[in-house]
Amino acid sequence: MERNFSPDLITIHHPRSPIAEAYRILRTNLEFSGLDRPLRILLVTSPGAEEGKSTVLANLGVVIAQAGKKVILADCDLRRPSLHELFGLPGSVGLTNMFVDEEAMKNPPLLETGIENLFLLPSGPLPPNPAEVLASRKMEEILKRLSSEADMVLLDAPPVISVTDALILASKSDGVILVVRAGHTRREIARRAKELLEKVNARILGSVLTDAPLDMRLQRYYGS
Repeated sequence: MERNFSPDLITIHHPRSPIAEAYRILRTNLEFSGLDRPLRILLVTSPGAEEGKSTVLANLGVVIAQAGKKVILADCDLRRPSLHELFGLPGSVGLTNMFVDEEAMKNPPLLETGIENLFLLPSGPLPPNPAEVLASRKMEEILKRLSSEADMVLLDAPPVISVTDALILASKSDGVILVVRAGHTRREIARRAKELLEKVNARILGSVLTDAPLDMRLQRYYGS
């Protein structure tokens, strides 16, 4: 059965495009960032909403998996989860089931994405207290369990400014990528997000700029 991938998964639909190549460059940069301190758990977040963090995380996961590493995309946005929609998969069972179901803890409910080496852990049922759930000792056990299953675990989290969820996860991650959107993210908001992450001693690896104008010379070079 053919998977109904979202058009936002540019690394699948247009793998030779300049944008897909930019994700491969990001993958290479992360490999160099992890030379001294391995990146097993990577958090992807943004200062505010509608900045493309989930799309960046999903496409990054695709190119890392294409390089031969086993990758788990974990939807830790327990407020507005969307990763399952990008891959055309159900989101009813996932991360939160691991908190209450010992069998799910032993055998994480990972879904095959249709991309070799790439697996998705949807959010599962949304809890009434996301921040408390993510801050729990059980969450640390879950991250350890997921790390044992893959070469890299990519965590999707709510925006930094809106709620504390991303800051909680940042303290449990090996690195953080901050996604900002050209013409949308206000500079003071991005600066505030960076300051908040630094307060929890997050290892900020860098930022990704989405919706940047594309150089037409690159478009012609890549033949699309």
